[in-house]
Amino acid sequence: YLPLNGEFVLASGAGFAAFDGSWDPGCDSGATVRFAEAEQYAWFDPTLWQVVSPGKELDLGGRIFPVDEERVPCRYDDVIFQPETSFRVNIDSSRQVIHLRSISLMGQELSSPEAWARYLRGPSAPLQFYGNGTLQVTGTGCPDKTGCACGNAPDGHRICAALRRASGRQCPAVTCQSPLQPLGHCCRVCGATINLDFTPDFDLQKYQDRLVQALLTQPKYTSVRMAISKVHKAQTFLGVIPRSSTPLIQIVLIDDEAGAQTGTAAEQLAADIMEDITQHGEALGISNGKMEVATGSTFSGQVGSHTLNRIMAGTILGLLFSLLLLLGGILFLYRKGKLR
Repeated sequence: YLPLNGEFVLASGAGFAAFDGSWDPGCDSGATVRFAEAEQYAWFDPTLWQVVSPGKELDLGGRIFPVDEERVPCRYDDVIFQPETSFRVNIDSSRQVIHLRSISLMGQELSSPEAWARYLRGPSAPLQFYGNGTLQVTGTGCPDKTGCACGNAPDGHRICAALRRASGRQCPAVTCQSPLQPLGHCCRVCGATINLDFTPDFDLQKYQDRLVQALLTQPKYTSVRMAISKVHKAQTFLGVIPRSSTPLIQIVLIDDEAGAQTGTAAEQLAADIMEDITQHGEALGISNGKMEVATGSTFSGQVGSHTLNRIMAGTILGLLFSLLLLLGGILFLYRKGKLR
């Protein structure tokens, strides 16, 4: 008898036949079964995953998309392997532990550390997962209403390498003059990006719903797709020395326009979002916003900012001017001999 957790090791060109005892091998020629390469799948290959949106979200036909790092399961995601399928996946990672909310496989949902630990001690796990990484189920979702970063940045190079292999080792050609590089995305894009600073009152899911219902679903924006998530932007000292990272909300807007019109619909939507921030940003928990665009007819660059930035800049300039006046007054009194 064959072991339930065994495997066949066949020489090149070899084959085998199997039947349940009631079948006569001489009655027909049977069927040829081909086995896929067992070592070809990697956890950080976005082409192997399908992002499934929660049922409560509007069905926009893929117009809400994730940046590339978020196309691989994030630390608060639920991972589902299709029932009645077998797999073997390489979990090599730059992190010792890959955290997940839950894993569903072999007809069962594992949503607690204890249940996952029991599964790892069983016979199937070593055959399904291999590599230097370790999967850890936490059973907890994102605890922050302002959003949680995906957590795949340390393995971003693995994600981009997998995408390059799938696309012929190069990014798609873009038609804008100076394309944008969104955080967490492998290739540059035409369109617009908006980076938002936020307060503890900000609610990422509610804000996404607001953008979708009030703006993205307008007929003039049917060609636009949007990504929105919390990311971490690296901060440096003097532009060279890494210092820390700052969380921000990144909105990426791309469209299906062509030629000189590439990115123009995305640019218009970005302008509408910035106008909404100017009017309602404080109530939404948004303290600052910066927009960059790259279209078929413009260079990329910062073309807009939240009004509070201009007020702050005016305040700083006003204080600086007052300081200069004070220093000038002191110098004048000193020269007059009235200040000792």
